[in-house]
Amino acid sequence: RCVEVFYIYFRAGRVEEPYVSITKKRQMPKDGYSEEIEKEVGQAEGKLCTHRSAFSRASVIQAFLGSAPQLTLQLYICVLQQEITAARSIFMVLSLLSIVYGALRCNILAIKIKYDDYDVSVKPAAYLCIFLWRSFEIATRVTVLVLFSSVLQIWTLPVVLVNFFGFFFYPWILFWQSKSPFPENIEKALSRVGTTIVLCLLTFLYAGINMFCWSAVQVKLNDPDLINKSQNWYRLTVYYMLRFIENAFLLLMWYIYKTDIYLYVCAPLLVLQLLIGYCMAVLFMLVFYQFCHPCKKLFSSSISEGLLSCFKFFCFICKPPKSALLMDKTEVKSPENTDEACSSSKAIDSQKGNPHQSVSSNA
Repeated sequence: RCVEVFYIYFRAGRVEEPYVSITKKRQMPKDGYSEEIEKEVGQAEGKLCTHRSAFSRASVIQAFLGSAPQLTLQLYICVLQQEITAARSIFMVLSLLSIVYGALRCNILAIKIKYDDYDVSVKPAAYLCIFLWRSFEIATRVTVLVLFSSVLQIWTLPVVLVNFFGFFFYPWILFWQSKSPFPENIEKALSRVGTTIVLCLLTFLYAGINMFCWSAVQVKLNDPDLINKSQNWYRLTVYYMLRFIENAFLLLMWYIYKTDIYLYVCAPLLVLQLLIGYCMAVLFMLVFYQFCHPCKKLFSSSISEGLLSCFKFFCFICKPPKSALLMDKTEVKSPENTDEACSSSKAIDSQKGNPHQSVSSNA
């Protein structure tokens, strides 16, 4: 692909192309009005766009199936050896930048896939927010996994397998619940077995991404494009809440079972820094979706409205039902009423049982 890209690039413009294709894109709505723009795309430009999309997807695959395990392993070795060499630190920084770049490309791909009908232009502020968001999220996640695995090696594999297979089977569970027919239009040359292998590889990559960070591209097997194009704030909120709880639990286990290699480490301060770092990632994510998203005008609801509705939903779940409250109130009031009833009944009985005493007292 690289050789073909350079060949096409240097030959572009020298020979007149026999035909061009016309693409139609809509501008972002301004004052409720969206204008449609037609653009001529030549064969060379179309092929370059195809290769660029392939490179973007390859960078995502390389980041989460190559650089992410490599960064985790290198940091684990540094922790056990209590030494960080210059060469190893350089490789870890390059691996972290590779993962962040892959996550950034994943965000841009998700935006372009969801809003394919629009002419999307991403501003530098959006790139900066995504970079900071992904940097804090991935760095804290890898550090938490390494700290936990350094003291509880036996439980590392169950934690990794539960995370991985949970995200691997989640799209398949949704597909089986929808009772949709098996997708046949992925590639005409593929058989049913080949299509199944392709879908398994896609969900494998999806699980690998969600192991370390939120996957901006949500897999939906019953969709013709295999991508969920709707913006689901509930799923986003649930993911980050559960991930924060999981990170806090893993850090708590590390704090309880930490060994002598962390003798000169201020454990409470490190735990606090990692939790604050993850909160910083969530903060930059909120800033991106609220202010810097290139297609925020197309949202049916903003991130603030979505989070507010999520919090109302969780408060409604946690709030006890009214029937229980009424039962509690009646139980609280019933002893007082019974005491008053007993006292009144005693007074009536005393008046009925001693009529002569009341007459004599009146006399």
